[in-house]
Amino acid sequence: MNNILILGAGRSSSALIRYVLDQAKSHNWHVTVADADPQVATKKVNGHPNGLAVWLDVMKVNDRRDLINRADLVISLLPAHLHIDVATDCIQLNKHLITASYVSKDIYKLSDDFRHKELIFMGELGLDPGIDHMSAMKTIDEIKGIGGKLMAFRSNAGGLVAPEYLEKNPWRYKFTWNPRNVVKAGQGTAQYLEDDKFKYIPYNRLFKEYKLVNIPGFDEPFEVYANRESLLYREAYGLGDIPNLYRGTIRYRGFCDAWNALIKIGLTDGSYPIMDSEKLSYHELMEAYLSVDNKPGLSVKDRVGELLGERPFSPVMKKLDWLGLFSKKKITLAKATPALILEELLLKKWQLEQNDRDLIIMQHEFDFELNGKKKRRYSSMLLYGNNADDTAIAQTVGLPLGIFAKLVMTGKITSRGVNIPVSKEAYEPVLKELEDYGIKFNEREEDLN
Repeated sequence: MNNILILGAGRSSSALIRYVLDQAKSHNWHVTVADADPQVATKKVNGHPNGLAVWLDVMKVNDRRDLINRADLVISLLPAHLHIDVATDCIQLNKHLITASYVSKDIYKLSDDFRHKELIFMGELGLDPGIDHMSAMKTIDEIKGIGGKLMAFRSNAGGLVAPEYLEKNPWRYKFTWNPRNVVKAGQGTAQYLEDDKFKYIPYNRLFKEYKLVNIPGFDEPFEVYANRESLLYREAYGLGDIPNLYRGTIRYRGFCDAWNALIKIGLTDGSYPIMDSEKLSYHELMEAYLSVDNKPGLSVKDRVGELLGERPFSPVMKKLDWLGLFSKKKITLAKATPALILEELLLKKWQLEQNDRDLIIMQHEFDFELNGKKKRRYSSMLLYGNNADDTAIAQTVGLPLGIFAKLVMTGKITSRGVNIPVSKEAYEPVLKELEDYGIKFNEREEDLN
């Protein structure tokens, strides 16, 4: 095998493309990078002799299949809903496929087809999901290997910006990954296990019921809100009888209360369009969310504060004001949903500046019993990016994909069918090589008795 096709050259592709092209030198691979914006793909390939940048409209079926047919391995960085089409093509054309996205139910239905054709589909090979699976399984297997009985597993992760780059941003947050996913975060119902009981947190309560978590190296605790999919990995991790299981997203202090205000107003709703939205100012939009009252002396900002139960100059109101939600500036988007209006506004306010360094934090907690003693093991990873082009998120999404691609291309992966990286065959070599790039987990243990 010597031909690799990378579908997508967007925000998180830089480290992957750089790694695969570097490996292509010694392995004599040919790497094709396809994107709807050929200039972006060309910039990422950067004249490498083993690389080729091409234009692709992924919805043009014949063009897509032509590129796939020329490859031995396809790496898809496309939006998750397009993976099913690519997976179907790969089965028909006998190609291996790996992605960083969650494996959907529709993809799992193709498992027999991939296995019968001796093909590899490995999903969830990024950061979260991806590195979280691999690092967790490494420690879970170690604890079980010494006879420990796991009683709790808690895993929290977040893509943030290094604190020193947030002095002028009261939200203490900027976009380091897909903005649409940030706006949609938490929609649905979060589920987890606590003392062997199922717990559910609906969206309207999620950002009010956050936890505080301490991370080594930081003076103040972080906020953590629960993820939707905590229970999905109970069986995959071999934790079918564990009484406590929780996965959460990390944010700096103050974020959750302010985001909850946006939810309470209605600005994260993507289910309906705002008519004539292009003619409205943000001030008029906020007024439209207020009920009719008899307080003509109060400003829109003060009335929103009353709606939220916030003082006029509270930290939450300062964050809303900083976004420009009370300004007379026009929205300009036609028939846009509230969520899209919010996303476009945040894109302007939360954009990474060129020299900003992003920060990935991941911490696992494992409670277990061993020889009659109760113990807790912490496993933590911090990674800083270099700038807006070479981010920590791009490294932690792209490098696991690249390393696993090398394993597939060199015949080191024997498992076939649809999988996620929870087996030693997958996680051991990937985690080992990630340490060469500074992506390493530090562990500490304490007694709970």
